[in-house]
Amino acid sequence: MNIIIKYLRYIIVILAVFIAACNDRNPRILIIGDSISIGYTPFVKEYFRDKANIIHNPGNAGDTGRGLENIREWVGDEDWDIIQFNWGLWDLCYRHPDSKLYGNRDKVNGKITFSVDEYKANLDSIVTIIKDISDAELIFVTTTYVPENEAGRYAKDVNKYNKAAKEVMNKHFASVNDIYKESISIHKKHGIGNDDVHYKEEGSKQLAELIIKYLNKELEQIQKK
Repeated sequence: MNIIIKYLRYIIVILAVFIAACNDRNPRILIIGDSISIGYTPFVKEYFRDKANIIHNPGNAGDTGRGLENIREWVGDEDWDIIQFNWGLWDLCYRHPDSKLYGNRDKVNGKITFSVDEYKANLDSIVTIIKDISDAELIFVTTTYVPENEAGRYAKDVNKYNKAAKEVMNKHFASVNDIYKESISIHKKHGIGNDDVHYKEEGSKQLAELIIKYLNKELEQIQKK
């Protein structure tokens, strides 16, 4: 009998340790996005080094077409607490096979990758899939600034695509971290140039601060549940 009692006590201790470890695990956050997110993710990782596990999807998430093809693989069967994602810059880009510019960008002679309506439909499908395979909190990050001289993109299109994305997120009750307005001033000070959507290191760092602030707020809400 004493042996059985000791055995049960041992099992209880092991279970208690296991449960405590599960409860104390750092939150897991998946970031899915384009090169802009690739630029700021290292700073986000550094900030959350002892607070959360930050994982970026392999490579560049590209446009929503690529997203639809890969979203199940990217999310997988991991127990994510938050999935943050962004699309847009690739979707609103015009490309032409004869263009010699990087990515065959050409807003004069090229064809749009995905129209606003197509983008909206793709996003709706992507969010539907994510919600079907994961219980994570969802955060959409709006598309960042497009300078006027960008060869494959029209600056005016960003607001159209962001508006469409917000409508989809509202339908699915997903959060939106709207960094567009802040990205304008950040890009003008720390962008690579007035013909490039990308940022210098300081620009990526400042974008990361916007991401960190929102993730912190979301994590606080999760911990209160």
